[in-house]
Amino acid sequence: MEPGTRTLEDPLAEALRIVAAADHDGLLLRLMGGMAVRAHAPDWTHRTRRVEVDLDFATRSKDRKAVYKLLEREGYTPDKRHNAMFGQHQGYFVDEARRRPVDVLVDKLEMCHRIEFGDRLGVSRPTLPVADLLLSKLQIVKINRKDVLDALVLLAEHPLAQDDGAPDSASGQGAISLPRILAHTSNDWGWWRTVTGNLKVLQEFLESDFTEADLDVGARPVLFDVRAQLQGLRDAIEQAPKSTRWKLRSRIGDRQQWYVEPEEVGHN
Repeated sequence: MEPGTRTLEDPLAEALRIVAAADHDGLLLRLMGGMAVRAHAPDWTHRTRRVEVDLDFATRSKDRKAVYKLLEREGYTPDKRHNAMFGQHQGYFVDEARRRPVDVLVDKLEMCHRIEFGDRLGVSRPTLPVADLLLSKLQIVKINRKDVLDALVLLAEHPLAQDDGAPDSASGQGAISLPRILAHTSNDWGWWRTVTGNLKVLQEFLESDFTEADLDVGARPVLFDVRAQLQGLRDAIEQAPKSTRWKLRSRIGDRQQWYVEPEEVGHN
């Protein structure tokens, strides 16, 4: 911690400090985005080399106002215009001393597809549940290499399971809940179309550009065979029964756009 600022230089340490402060105040605040992936693989050399300083958090509407006050108390300056216009759904703050932006999503992530997480925040700590983190990557229609690697390391470090796991699971940080994934891909054809398309991208990456160094998590090997994990997830999605809604939408297929084009929101 530098003189004149309460915040920590290391972004992961700082993110964990904020989650702990929220816990102390009885608030549900969880890490998401790139720092959440790093929290699950802190020694992953690919991510520790990235030049990233932004922090992304998730909270629920019940705790929104108190979380915003906590961030101000802990050294973050609010974007008052943005928060007045959009703060019910997304708050924006800046650690001015470190030029570190902070986004706080409330109840849901809305990009190419929607992920409702308001009732999921108590399932794991300090991040969103792993399945939700994986969905946040696989919902990106124009997925890039960074997000491909994030998805692969989540698969390599967490088991596929019938629930979200527990802190004492094999990975030490929960599991990838297949029911949570299938709730999206078996009921919404658009979700299925994007996720299965991205799983194909992941498979193609493993067959072409991938090197073992891409999943270097330090002194130990990754916990799970990422190729087997990927195949297991693809099989579960394909074999799961589909809803009537899914079947009706599948008849239209790609003739109608199945996702939303995310909009960039400017800040002062």
